[in-house]
Amino acid sequence: IAVTALYRPQKVCLCPFLPLHPLHISTHLYIIQHPAEESKVLRTVPLLAACLPQDKCKVKIGRRFSEERDPELSTICRKSDTLILYPGAEAANLEEFLLESPIYPSTIIIIDGTWSQAKDIFYKNSLFRLPKQVQLKTSISSQYVIRTQPTNRCLSTLECAAAALSILEKNNYIQETLLRPLQALCSFQLQHGAQIRLSKEHLLKNGLYPKPMPKNKRKLRKMELLMNSVKI
Repeated sequence: IAVTALYRPQKVCLCPFLPLHPLHISTHLYIIQHPAEESKVLRTVPLLAACLPQDKCKVKIGRRFSEERDPELSTICRKSDTLILYPGAEAANLEEFLLESPIYPSTIIIIDGTWSQAKDIFYKNSLFRLPKQVQLKTSISSQYVIRTQPTNRCLSTLECAAAALSILEKNNYIQETLLRPLQALCSFQLQHGAQIRLSKEHLLKNGLYPKPMPKNKRKLRKMELLMNSVKI
């Protein structure tokens, strides 16, 4: 896998950091990717897909999905053993849900995009409210330090998938293996001019946010929530 970026190394091969063979998993992973992510150079989904069997990791690109547009996804969303990983007040913690659920999940859906893009996809597609909504119970900080996150607790798509698959497959080696190419990617970029990107939450709390505060009331309210560690 080659990664390119302006003023960064012309070519960086991450193949030595990938598993020799795709990881053996029983869980099916569906990544719902916002179209804008396709043009991002330093994205994590290609790394994730390179580590997993092709028949267990499917990427579907788009903003709007329906039964007419995507019958396969519609069928998946209606199955009782499908989960969608999206945080919120109605989401159950994944590990706790598995202890209580009579049906063990076979499929998990993850939305890939910025947090505002993911929110738009989740709430404007009724299909994604059909599966059981779950979230990760974790206090770890993201290792994807070359891309700005809203809060210190926000994880990249690869990190979310790594944690979720590790739990579902009951195998911590999966998480370690999936994070290895991400760690290498960030290391390479930092060695060639990239800078560690602190979260918006950290910048706002410490008076380091480089832009003027927005005049739009909705955006300003989101900034205030971040400063007070309120989930948005």
